[in-house]
Amino acid sequence: MAGIISVSRTNLAQRRQKLRRHRRIKIIQAIWRTFAIIGLTGGLFWVAVQPVWMLKASKQIVMKSGDKFLSDETAQSLLVLSYPQSLWRIEPSAIANSLKKQPTIAQAIVRRRLFPPGLIIDIQERVPVAVTQTPGNKKVTIGLLDATGAWMPLEKYTSLNPTRKLPNLRVIGSPKQYCLYWTQLHQAISQSPVKVMEINCQNPTNLILKTELGNVHLGVPGPQMSEQIKVLAQMRHLGAKLNSGQIEYIDLKNPEIPLVQMNQEVQKLTPKIPKKI
Repeated sequence: MAGIISVSRTNLAQRRQKLRRHRRIKIIQAIWRTFAIIGLTGGLFWVAVQPVWMLKASKQIVMKSGDKFLSDETAQSLLVLSYPQSLWRIEPSAIANSLKKQPTIAQAIVRRRLFPPGLIIDIQERVPVAVTQTPGNKKVTIGLLDATGAWMPLEKYTSLNPTRKLPNLRVIGSPKQYCLYWTQLHQAISQSPVKVMEINCQNPTNLILKTELGNVHLGVPGPQMSEQIKVLAQMRHLGAKLNSGQIEYIDLKNPEIPLVQMNQEVQKLTPKIPKKI
C-alpha cells in the first residue's frame, strides 16, 4: 500500500513539472510573437515613410475615362491634392467623393498604386443629351441634362469641354416639371425614328413635343408616354398623306385614338396606321 502511494506521488510530481515546462514554453512563444509583430510593424512603418512612397507630381496619377471627353490635364485640375504627400496619408474615398461632387462626373473610383507609387483614378463622365431652358423671374437659366436626368450648368461644362458639341435636343421648363419622367421619356424618343427637336414641359397638363411632323400634344405626363411615342413612330409617313403645312398639332393624349388638328378643325385620322414600324 505504501508503494502504491509513493508511485502516485511521483507521477503527480512529474506531471507538475511537465505543466511548468509547458507554461514556460508558451510564455516564451508569446514573447517571441510579440517581438515579431513589433518588428514587422516597425519595419512596415519604416518602409512606408521612405521617400519612394511619396506622391510628388501629377504625372504619378493615371486618369482613366471610358468616354474621354475630359482631357487628363482637365480631369487632374479637378483634384484637390498638394505635392509632395505621403501615399499612405491620401484617402482614396475622400478624393472619389470630391470628384463625384463635380456636376460633370457621374462616378469615380480611386486606388493606390504601389509599383510604381501613384494613384489610379477611374471616372465616368456625364454625357449631356439635352440643353435645358428654365424660365426665371429675370432671366432664363441654361443648363444640360444627361440620360439619367442629372442637371449640369452650361458654363461649367463648356469650360471643361470647350470643343465638345452640345446636343440638339432642347427641353423647356423647370426640372421639377420633367425630372420624374425624364428617363422614360428620353429613352422613348431616342429610340423613335421620328426626330424630336424640343420638349416643352411648361404646361403641367400638356407635354408638347416639337418634331419633324409638327407639334405633338401628349397631355399629362404619365406611364402611357412610351405607348404614345410608339404611336408617333407609326405616324412617321403622315407628311406624305397630309399637307404638313395645314397641320396645327397632333393629339396623342389618347394613344388609341390619335387626332390631328387642322385649320381649327379636329379630324380623326382616316389613313390606316401600320401596326409595325
